Amino acid sequence: MQPTAIAYFLSLCGFLGAATVNVTFDNLLEHLSTALNDIKNNVDANLNTLELIRKAGYPAEAHVVLTEDGYFLTMHRIPGGKNSPLVFLQHCLLCSSAGWVVIGKNKALPFKLADQGYDVWLGNFRGNTYSRTHISLSPSDSKFWDFSFDEMGTYDLPAMLIYIMNLTSKPLYTYIGHSMGASTFYVMAIKRPEVAKMVRVMISLAPAAFVGNMTSSLRLLGTFISPIEAIMRFLAVNEFLPKDSLLQYLARVGCNVDPFTKQICRNIILQAIGFDKEQFNYTLLPMILAHFPSGTSVKTVLHYIQAINSGKFRAYDYGRQKNMQIYNATVPPDYDLSRITVPIALIHGNNDWIVNEKDVKKLRCLLTNIVDDYRVPFPKFNHVDYLWAKDAPTLVYEKILETMKKEVN
Repeated sequence: MQPTAIAYFLSLCGFLGAATVNVTFDNLLEHLSTALNDIKNNVDANLNTLELIRKAGYPAEAHVVLTEDGYFLTMHRIPGGKNSPLVFLQHCLLCSSAGWVVIGKNKALPFKLADQGYDVWLGNFRGNTYSRTHISLSPSDSKFWDFSFDEMGTYDLPAMLIYIMNLTSKPLYTYIGHSMGASTFYVMAIKRPEVAKMVRVMISLAPAAFVGNMTSSLRLLGTFISPIEAIMRFLAVNEFLPKDSLLQYLARVGCNVDPFTKQICRNIILQAIGFDKEQFNYTLLPMILAHFPSGTSVKTVLHYIQAINSGKFRAYDYGRQKNMQIYNATVPPDYDLSRITVPIALIHGNNDWIVNEKDVKKLRCLLTNIVDDYRVPFPKFNHVDYLWAKDAPTLVYEKILETMKKEVN
């Protein structure tokens, strides 16, 4: 591990601006060096999704489904009884099914749902830790990574949902999508309405459709989209932040030493997603950083950067010439949100630096079947508090359960 690489990572994350203590790179390198020698493995942090579910005392299954374009996706299930209603949870960008359960027993949303008698399914999108196989392509092949959230909505979600309903011979009562899990559902509902209509109600947590008013430091990426694309092409880099990336290695090593380094990691994370120190649980850091990031394609990230710059929710922009070939227009088409007929509940927070309230308002104006619109009653609630906040069960999960019971009865 070279000091220059560590310095680059910390500067990229805006560390110096985010930290609330005086620090130099020499100090940081000293802490990281100590961590390399002294860090103790966290047993739970090395468990996969199935193992985390079983350790919490629940049965767990893995199911693999093949998409129409050849990707094998792994889903995880907490099976219910014969008459248990189905609920499907889909993760956010750079996450996996593990993100839903790391908060642990008596707190995690899947466990709350299982306790209420639901048959719980957790999806994994192509390219993440659990879905890195294709019928003919290898992850080392650039063609494997030629997808964005458009393909996830067009192929991944239909494949997973159809598989579940065919296996169980039951309708899908509720779809719960967090951030990109919401974006992709909207894409599916527009492009594959025959699948979407099988869902009784869709619950959008931090609904990432429009992101033009993002206030996160991630917005800065939009300024450099052209050089980023050029560099990625030159280096032949197609995968973005896989599980064993430099970022995760540094995070797992450097964030588990002492209160000083934990404060550094907290500030780096919160600089991107919104500050909510009251709800941030230090003890979860090893678990979170063991499973996040979980990888995706560079193209998916670029698609969101395009959305930041354009302020629109639309298909991938390939440039004028290729757009003409694909869309028969110089600019990509907008996703027509008014065509979505599935009942949708919106759940959003004031302190979400990624999905701003102004963008939620734009989304609200275009959706035609909103059955609930809930602003989390905690002013500092941020983009990932839906998964890991100390009070997520009372602030959000009780509302989710209430909405589910009201809409499916």
